[in-house]
Amino acid sequence: MTEAILLVGGQGTRLRPLTSHTPKPLLPVAGVPFLAHQLARAAAAGVTRIVFATSYLAELFEAEFGDGAGFGLELEYVTEEVALGTGGAIRNAAERLRCAPDEPVLVFNGDILSGLDIAALLSNHRASGADVTLHLKTVADPRAFGLVPTDTSGRVVAFLEKPQTPEEIVTDQINAGCYVFTRSVIDRIPADRVVSVERETFPELLSSNAFVQGVVDDSYWLDLGTPAAFVQGSADLVRGIVASPALPGPTGEALVLPGARVHPSAVLSGGTVVGAGAEIAEGAVIEGSVVLPGAKVAARVSVHASVVGRHAQIGEESSLDAAVVGDGARIGAGNELSPGLRIACGAVLPAHSVRTSASPAPCAEQSVAFSGVPHASSAAH
Repeated sequence: MTEAILLVGGQGTRLRPLTSHTPKPLLPVAGVPFLAHQLARAAAAGVTRIVFATSYLAELFEAEFGDGAGFGLELEYVTEEVALGTGGAIRNAAERLRCAPDEPVLVFNGDILSGLDIAALLSNHRASGADVTLHLKTVADPRAFGLVPTDTSGRVVAFLEKPQTPEEIVTDQINAGCYVFTRSVIDRIPADRVVSVERETFPELLSSNAFVQGVVDDSYWLDLGTPAAFVQGSADLVRGIVASPALPGPTGEALVLPGARVHPSAVLSGGTVVGAGAEIAEGAVIEGSVVLPGAKVAARVSVHASVVGRHAQIGEESSLDAAVVGDGARIGAGNELSPGLRIACGAVLPAHSVRTSASPAPCAEQSVAFSGVPHASSAAH
């Protein structure tokens, strides 16, 4: 048995309003909940049992995946009543592990789309005798990440915070958010309190001369935490840029799910996904976008690099460019939604109004609240 812990407790605030009612790992990516891709790849790598570390909308995970039999896995679910940080979440979920102290445990995040060879990472960990093995990735600009320098043998020598000056950039290797722990190391993480694995657990392991190794794998890697990344990840799966056993159709320019209706004159490209029950009318042009189930896109609408929420409606001759329309929102005919604009779930925009990313919040004008989330935001929010 090879066990894993899957970290899915985050609220996905950078993806609001898409995550207002759905946890980020359950958002449809290339036609299926994102975690379906993760679970399928883990199963293909030989993982047999996974413990979910849940928190936000925790009940939805078991409702979606049940006991895991559909993936050939055994799934269990642990809910954090109080946020415990990454290390605390790992320690909390480990109470449900069954493996022996010297056996490996895969730990991975529920919002990273990756082409990592999971089986090779597990094999490397077993062969090396490491206490912890980290997946590292090299990036052209590491300033937004914590740095993980290693020696010539691959042994991690430090965990460094985000560099503030050029002199502090001592490596281009970053922590890619997938680890293999020897079970006994997890058991040493303090229980029932907040613990950061990056700021506390890993540095303490180094200070105690534990063997922490880094394995650099520069295959596809994307954090799906923003709308732009969410759209890109979905499109890259549809186009076959990154592979997944869970993709519900052949790769190509578009993926149209069963029950969707697309007019023959509509043009779909760039890895677009049209969800079940969605309708795309005549003359619509949709490029590299996600149209979620039940949404309606009217005639001669242009949608580029955008997300149209569940049961949302886009009026005739409107255009969306890198915008997000929340579930159930209604966009009247002739609207122009420019890059970075987000429309709340259930919001209504009247016909022919023109919006830019600097415009007043449309939902505020319509007295439609965001349930505590800012009414409109740029991509940098």
